[in-house]
Amino acid sequence: MPLRFLPKQKLAIATVLYWFLLLYIIAALFFWYIRLQQQSQQMANYKLMELVADDPKYLQKIEEINQEAERKTHQYRGEGATFLLIILVGAVFVFRAVRRQFKVAQQQQNFMMAITHELKTPIAVAKLNLETLQKHKLDAARQEKLIRMTLQETNRLNTLTNNILIPPQLEAGGSQLFKETIDLTAMTTKLVQEFQVRFPDRQWETTIEQGIHIQGDSLLIQILINNLLDNAVKYGPKNSALFIALKKQEPGVQLAVSDQGPGIPDGEKTQVFKRFYRIGNEAVRKTQGTGLGLYLCKKIVTDHHGTIQITDNQPNGATFTVQFSNK
Repeated sequence: MPLRFLPKQKLAIATVLYWFLLLYIIAALFFWYIRLQQQSQQMANYKLMELVADDPKYLQKIEEINQEAERKTHQYRGEGATFLLIILVGAVFVFRAVRRQFKVAQQQQNFMMAITHELKTPIAVAKLNLETLQKHKLDAARQEKLIRMTLQETNRLNTLTNNILIPPQLEAGGSQLFKETIDLTAMTTKLVQEFQVRFPDRQWETTIEQGIHIQGDSLLIQILINNLLDNAVKYGPKNSALFIALKKQEPGVQLAVSDQGPGIPDGEKTQVFKRFYRIGNEAVRKTQGTGLGLYLCKKIVTDHHGTIQITDNQPNGATFTVQFSNK
C-alpha cells in the first residue's frame, strides 16, 4: 500500500473514534441528567410521604417540597446545558486541531516525497554529465554543451535549496534584509535569458522597460523572480507562450508573469501562497514541486512592503502580478 495514502486512513479512523467518543460523552451527560432528575423526584416523594396530613403547615410544606424539586430541575438543566456547551465547544476545537495536524503531517510527507525527487534529479544529471566528460574525449562543442547543462542543474539545485533554507530564516528573523539599490531591469533580463537557455523550445514574450530600480535584498528578489518564472514553466504547456512584463506602475513598479496553463480556481488563489500547499491530488499529480516556491514569493514580497496577486490570464492560464512601492 502506498505510503501517501496512510494519513487519509489514519484521519478516517481518528474521525470515527472521535465521533464515537463524542456521542458517548453526550449520551453519558444525558444519562447523568436523567439519573439526577430521578433521584430528585424520589427525594421529593420521600419527603411528601413523611408529611402528616393533619399538620397545620401541610399544604405549605408540600409547596416548599415541590418548589425545591423544581429548583433542582432547573439547576440540573443549567449544569447540563453548561457542560454540553463546554463539550461541544471543546469538541469543535479538538476536531479542527486534529484535522489540522493530520493535514500538516500529510503536507510534510508529500513535501519529503517531492523534495527527495527534486534533489535527486539535478544531482543525477550533473553526476552523469561529469562522468561523461571524465570518461570520454569529446569535441569542444559537446563539452561546452555538457558543462552548460551541468551549470543549469546546479542553478536549479541552488534555487531549490534556497526555497528550503530561506523561509525558516525569514520567519525566525535570522535573515535580515540587506537593502540596496537593485537594477530590476538588468536582473529580470538576465534571469529570463537563463530560462531561455534552459528551455529553448518555449516561447518567451517579454516587455521589460529600461531603467527600473528598486530598494531591496538582491538575493531575495532574484529568488522571487526565479520562482515565478519556474512556476510559469511548470504549469504552462510545452508549446505555449510565457509572458513577462516589467514596467513602472504608480505608485511603484509592477512585475507580471503569465502562463497559458490550466489556471488557478478562484477558491485557491490565496491558498497557493500557504506553506506546502499544492493544487490537486498528490496521488496523481505529475507536476514537480515542493509547495514552497509561491509561499516564499509571498513572504519576500510582503517583507519588501509589496503585494502579489493572481488573476486569470486570457484565454486561459494565470498571471502573477507583483507590485513594489516607491516608498
